[in-house]
Amino acid sequence: MANEAQVTFEGERAEQLAGSLRALTARIDAACRAAGRAPGEVRLLPVTKFHPASDIEILYGLGLREFGESREQEASGKVAQLRHLSRVRWEFIGRLQRNKAKSVARWANTVYSVDSDRLASALDAGARAALDAGERDTPLRVLLQVSLDADPARGGAYEAELLALADQVETAASLQLGGLMAIPPLDAEPDAAFAQLARLHTSLLAEHPQATELSAGMSNDLEAAIRHGSTCVRVGTALMGARPITSA
Repeated sequence: MANEAQVTFEGERAEQLAGSLRALTARIDAACRAAGRAPGEVRLLPVTKFHPASDIEILYGLGLREFGESREQEASGKVAQLRHLSRVRWEFIGRLQRNKAKSVARWANTVYSVDSDRLASALDAGARAALDAGERDTPLRVLLQVSLDADPARGGAYEAELLALADQVETAASLQLGGLMAIPPLDAEPDAAFAQLARLHTSLLAEHPQATELSAGMSNDLEAAIRHGSTCVRVGTALMGARPITSA
């Protein structure tokens, strides 16, 4: 790949991504205006899982700096391949096994899916090791994933567990509490689900006022999420198109 100073935007894929980014940015801006919010209040996190590192390089050249990945092995390979892009911030958005926490803590700026005390402890230990080794120079920022349907198969802490988990992260030496994240239930009406999430975020902010991030909304429901206060939409398909490789 080219070095950072030589990134170019030629070719069919570059044109495709540039057009999708323009359309998505306009869509987010329109949703913000409709909700009476400033467009700058909502951050776009491109979800680049299953897409090649070359796509991330194109998006970097188009001005994006944050990218969301959800599989540790795939993400670690991209991190190594794209080290020449010095200002990338990698965000881990998928469910994370504790035995992968040490690896992810070496390169992730933020982990979005913290839903248990054991995972928080594993990430704290991994971030501490990375800090001691000089592999990172800041605490690991984490978002708490809350379950909106109490389905353990989909991840997320239960509402009753949320504040205790926030307290644990807040006191962890190598973690920084960033806010809250959720994925609506598959059969849920988006506005109802995001209204519930907004209520939980308000409760969290009362105890942890620095936890201002509310990550909600994807390709199909970002307008509803923005209406209910999302500060970060995680978008894959509407930006990247169909997955070019399988998830196997």
